[in-house]
Amino acid sequence: MITVLQHPIITEKSANIGHLRQYIFAVDTDSNKVQIRNAIESMFDVDVISIRTVRVKGKSKVRMTKKGVMRGRTNLKKKAYITLKEGQTLDVVTGEGSDE
Repeated sequence: MITVLQHPIITEKSANIGHLRQYIFAVDTDSNKVQIRNAIESMFDVDVISIRTVRVKGKSKVRMTKKGVMRGRTNLKKKAYITLKEGQTLDVVTGEGSDE
C-alpha cells in the first residue's frame, strides 16, 4: 500500500482547494481508485468521499550537445484528487488526519 501513494502535491492550486476538503497526491501509474482509497484510509485514518484521477503525459525534451541533438521524453505521471468527509482534514506536511 505504501507504493501506491508517492507524495502529496503541495502547490498554490492544492492550497486553494484545501478549504473544500480536497487534497492532491502523486500516485503510482498502475494504481486504481480502490487501491488509492484503501491506502489513504489506512494511512491517515480518514473517510474518503470521492477520488478523481488524472494521467499527465510526459513532455518532449530536446537539447543540443557536442555530439548532436539529444531527444527524449519525461515520464508519465498520475495524480489523484481526494475529497474527504465533512468535518475531516488532512495535514499533508506532518502526515496526520483529524476530525474537527
